[in-house]
Amino acid sequence: NSDTKVYNGSEQSVNGYTVSEYDSTITFTGIAQDDAKATAKGINADTYTMTMAESDFTATSENYTNIKITVVPGKLVITPKQQPFARKVEGSFTDNYKALVEDLNVCSRRGLSERFDSTIGAGTVLMPFGGATQTTPIQAMVNKVSVEHGDTKTVSFMAWGYNPYIFEKDQFHGAYLSVVESVAKLIAAGATFEDVYLTFQEYFLHPGTDPKRWGQPAAALLGAYKAQMDLGIAAIGGKDSMSGSFEDLDVPPTLCSFAVTTDCICKVLTGEFKAPNHKVVILEPEYDEYGVPTAESLLKLFDRMAELNKEGNVLSAYTPTYGGIAEAVYKMATGNRVGFRFGTCWTPEELFGYKYGSFIVELPLDAEIPEGARYLGKTIDWFDFVLDDELVCGRDLQKAYEDKLESVFHCNIETPDDEVPTFSYIDDTVYKAKQTVAKPKVLIPVFPGTNCEYDTAKAFERAGAEAVVYVINNLSSEAIDKSAKDIAKLIGESQIVFIPGGFSGGDEPDGSAKFIASFFRNPEIKDAVTDLLENRDGLMGGICNGFQALIKLGLVPYGKITEPDENAPTLTFNTISRHQSKIARVRLDSNKSPWLKYATVGEVYSVPISHGEGRILASEEQLLKLAENGQILTQYVGLDGKPTMDIAANINGSVFAVEGLLSPDGHVFGKMGHAERIGDGLYQNVPGEYDMKLFESAVAYFKGE
Repeated sequence: NSDTKVYNGSEQSVNGYTVSEYDSTITFTGIAQDDAKATAKGINADTYTMTMAESDFTATSENYTNIKITVVPGKLVITPKQQPFARKVEGSFTDNYKALVEDLNVCSRRGLSERFDSTIGAGTVLMPFGGATQTTPIQAMVNKVSVEHGDTKTVSFMAWGYNPYIFEKDQFHGAYLSVVESVAKLIAAGATFEDVYLTFQEYFLHPGTDPKRWGQPAAALLGAYKAQMDLGIAAIGGKDSMSGSFEDLDVPPTLCSFAVTTDCICKVLTGEFKAPNHKVVILEPEYDEYGVPTAESLLKLFDRMAELNKEGNVLSAYTPTYGGIAEAVYKMATGNRVGFRFGTCWTPEELFGYKYGSFIVELPLDAEIPEGARYLGKTIDWFDFVLDDELVCGRDLQKAYEDKLESVFHCNIETPDDEVPTFSYIDDTVYKAKQTVAKPKVLIPVFPGTNCEYDTAKAFERAGAEAVVYVINNLSSEAIDKSAKDIAKLIGESQIVFIPGGFSGGDEPDGSAKFIASFFRNPEIKDAVTDLLENRDGLMGGICNGFQALIKLGLVPYGKITEPDENAPTLTFNTISRHQSKIARVRLDSNKSPWLKYATVGEVYSVPISHGEGRILASEEQLLKLAENGQILTQYVGLDGKPTMDIAANINGSVFAVEGLLSPDGHVFGKMGHAERIGDGLYQNVPGEYDMKLFESAVAYFKGE
């Protein structure tokens, strides 16, 4: 029954529903609980009772207890059954897939995500995009709980849920499914359904005095409350707004659910298909007449996923959302460019329709299909998607998927396909400091905008060094003078000076790290640096913002602080004209440095990058001379291990794909990639070797090992 009942202070009857007034209480009497069955307050607990005198109502029933919602005094809208929200699927498998990947709710947003630092804090367990090509989007944020010293195996999970198309038709079930989606994403990422909490972000049109508009937030809150009661989880805090209107424009009714929990890092699952010839199944809850998972079956399914995870056979997992099974399978496949053949029993209606609360699981080929699961299909070794006799080209889907927002958020700009030389310089020197130190001291200066000092300190402490973090005070000229004297003194007491990454001075105007470079040109500090490098066999290093400072100072590639030279190598804006944050692959080109004792020339390392100005500019003649002297530290390489100008690998467009440089004697290094952002269990969805052993090598150098 889609009739709307409006109470306006007088008794009336509409299609079998009686609305009457008793003092400050109104009563709805109907034919079914979900259709607003109600009797007078205090007479029947299995009812809705709505008190209007104080501009609120309280609903009491076995499902809705003690909810207080502000409404317009004297008016209320009850919509017993709202519009059906099931997705309509028409057309062929091919047509639906092509339309799906271009849908704004499905298409790639990688060009937006990469503008934000995703690895700061060195605790990222799942990168925003996984697989070798870093294109499978994650469904839940997973990050190590931050600790200043040492390590932890405890991770936090966070995921969201919301479908605007369901919500505009049915706010009650839309809110319920928002909760289901957010929690299911946690489970798909490996979390156990234990100690899960919610918080809601609500946004509705301005209700004014229209009782129908007031009914939207009321229905949504009741739906969210029912989901909490059914699943036994609570919402804590949140943010709501009822100002989403401008002239005749209204926002879609919105209740976005955020689910959070903590668990062990050992349980984390990733979403990208791992390899061809793997079996893929789907585990589904029971659905009610509205297409909503029943709570009892959903809770059993959460436990079943935990059991499968514990057994160790789950290679990857994903939960269908807006685009159903088809969207989930495509996104799982794209990260490693693995294709998929669907089983013969599936129809487009099932593949593209909603399947909230279900789980798609990749299993080894020889694994048995879990009890209660259905065979969905298998992964194949060519990047296409096949249903019966229809084949959809994966590369065509990928192009449409990423091109949709390319004009707004660039990620695949055209780059020259010039051949890039590969450099190799093998040095057999055994580097040992003249004076050994059992526990070398590392000075880490912190400038305004620095944000990597803790990550750097932990990397050195893990390697066996003592880290001294000093915050530069620039609030007055006197404070700057004192900081300069302190730094000069600390350099004299340290064996290593390391300038960490960040965004010094906001990186503006006219380039980054200018304040750092100016500070190090202070005569006392310059003398201390010169003494460290030339007389005391000391080391210096800089990553990202630190590398920018070192190259401005001349410490790389010249090994000493020099006057600015317009012809010297420099760093400038990325060719993509925005910040880039992702995992890069770099090839080690030289081991001519105490920093590289445990690294191997020719080895490819994965490294988090996060910068907007990382492109090395120098003449080809300069770079060839540096390569000849063993001063090219690393080059960006593609999946084939070869240096390239392709934006997917050479993320800033550096000449000759150069990522890092060394001083002539190798005592100073600078690189853009955050080699300090390492740790057990990080970056699980992007395979690679992340530890270049830079910090261990430096400590071994001073210990005489």
